[in-house]
Amino acid sequence: MTGTPVIDICVCTFRRRELADTLRSLAAMDMPRGYRIGIVVADNDEVPSAEALVAGLAHELSLPVRYVHCPARNISLARNACLDASAADFVAFIDDDEKATGSWLKRLVETAQATSADVVLGPVKARYGEEAPGWMQVGDFHSTYPVFVQGEIRTGYTCNALLSMGAPSIAGRRFSLERGQSGGEDTEFFDQVHGAGGRIAYAPEAWVEEPVPASRASFAWLGKRRFRVGQTHGRLLASKRSGVGRAGELARASAKAGYCFAAAGLTALQPVSRNRSLLRGVMHVGVLSGLVGARELQLYGNAGGQDAA
Repeated sequence: MTGTPVIDICVCTFRRRELADTLRSLAAMDMPRGYRIGIVVADNDEVPSAEALVAGLAHELSLPVRYVHCPARNISLARNACLDASAADFVAFIDDDEKATGSWLKRLVETAQATSADVVLGPVKARYGEEAPGWMQVGDFHSTYPVFVQGEIRTGYTCNALLSMGAPSIAGRRFSLERGQSGGEDTEFFDQVHGAGGRIAYAPEAWVEEPVPASRASFAWLGKRRFRVGQTHGRLLASKRSGVGRAGELARASAKAGYCFAAAGLTALQPVSRNRSLLRGVMHVGVLSGLVGARELQLYGNAGGQDAA
C-alpha cells in the first residue's frame, strides 16, 4: 500500500429522513489517524429524493460526500453502486437509520490492523421507544451481533462492517441482484467471502446505534424478519448439499423447529423466553422453506421505504 490509505463510508438510502442524522454522526466521529475518510451515499429511489439533502449537508460536514443515484428499488444495486463508486483501500457500511458512535470507525480500523482480517464486523445496539413492549426491550430482540460457529464467524451483515477491498476474497466481488428485494444479499456475500478463504473478525467496541420505530416494534415484524433470515440460510445450505445431504438438513431444521416450539410452550408464562423460542422456531421453519426452494419474502422496495433495512 503506497500513500495515505483511504476509507469510504458507504450509506445506501431509500426515503429515510434519518439519513441526515446518520451523516452528521459520521462527521462527528473521532477519525482514525493516517487515513483519508470519505462518504458515498447511494440513493435507491426512482427519483433522486435524497440528492438535495445530501447536497445541503455536504457543505456542513467535515468529510467529503459523494452522491450516487441508482433508481431500481434493489438494495444490492445500491450496495454495488457504492463499491463501483469507490476506489478506496477500505469500505465501511452503515445503514441510513443508524448513528455512528464516536469511536466506531477507529475501533473497526484497530481490529483490522490487529487481525489482518478481510472483514471486521461491529455490533448494532437497538434503541427502543416507549411504544415497544416490555418483553422486547428486556430481551433486546433488535440488536445485531455476529454469530460464531466453532470459534469463527462464517457470514456477516452490512449494517456495521469494514471491508478490505484489496483482499483476494473481496476484490471484484459484488452483491447478488437476485436477493436485492428479498434481503439476505449481505449474508450471501459474506458467506462467499468466508468460502473464498476470507477471515471475518469482530470489534465489540465498534458500536453503532439504531432506533426501533413503532413499525418494527411488534412480534409480527420480528417473525417476518426471522423467517426471511431462515430462508436465506436454507438456500445457502441447499446450494452446498446434494440430495442426501439436503434431506439431512431438512430433518435437522424440522427437529430444531419442533424443539423451539415445545420450549415456547413450556415457557408460555415467561414472555421473553417464550417469544425468543417462538422466533427461533419461525427461523427454522424459514430454513425449511429455503431448503425446498420456496419463494423468498420480499422485504425491500416497498412503497413506504425499505422496512427491512
